[in-house]
Amino acid sequence: MEIDALKSLLAFVDTGSITRAAKQVNRTQSAVSMQMKKLEQDIGKVLFEKNGRNLILSKDGHQLVGYAKQLIAHYDNTLNAVKTDRNKLRIRLGCPDDYADAILPSVVKKMHQLWPSLDLQIRCLPSNIIRQQLDNGELDLGIVTRSFDSEEGIIIAKDSGVWVSNGDCKILEQTPLPLVTFQQDCRFHHAAIEGLHKQGTQFKLIAMSGSVAAMQGLIKQGMAIGAMARLSIGELIELKNTHLPALPDISIVLISNVHTNSKISQTELLQLGNSV
Repeated sequence: MEIDALKSLLAFVDTGSITRAAKQVNRTQSAVSMQMKKLEQDIGKVLFEKNGRNLILSKDGHQLVGYAKQLIAHYDNTLNAVKTDRNKLRIRLGCPDDYADAILPSVVKKMHQLWPSLDLQIRCLPSNIIRQQLDNGELDLGIVTRSFDSEEGIIIAKDSGVWVSNGDCKILEQTPLPLVTFQQDCRFHHAAIEGLHKQGTQFKLIAMSGSVAAMQGLIKQGMAIGAMARLSIGELIELKNTHLPALPDISIVLISNVHTNSKISQTELLQLGNSV
């Protein structure tokens, strides 16, 4: 088995997509597909199964992933052991604005414990943009909301969506109901909009924003209610016992790309995942 093929396999697991895995390993989709077929030939097992339109790992595929992580960790540790100036590590980290207060500080603190001479650059971006920049090699690590029905990344926190206001419940009596949400790629955006439509509740979308500060400012001024993660509400008031639709639970994960794994070991990534 080739290390590059195992890295492509792990890229598939992290992204849930042969197409995105191919971008991360700088190969064509057909080349990655050939790598996966070669792995199946090497071990004599079927690694993938069809689940509707999606490709998922088989039982043997999951088993190989466990061994692949160990092999690549040993490989990376070997490379790191012969490198000089190991402590001078440059990391480009992406984090959504809404996790910058509650999640980011713990991760950054742990990073500096692991690498005392760390050169850290942080970009506040939506989760979907972070994934794109990881695929393009523009970021090394990302803190994102895990995609629905995905196994991507290392879980660093779990949270729930909540409805919030500035404490003035009279706003709930307004018709149409004024609402602010994050951008359309946000799971709370979809749950809020679809839920209100299903209920037949008339609403007006005042604004969409990728900035939690912007949302909080609008809500504080009584212009709307909002849907966001509980850890992002700050001084806002959680709306309870209302007839508003339920919002989903989420997992917040740390994700990387194949290029990052050449300078950060799997063990170090797991330590970062345990930082929150």
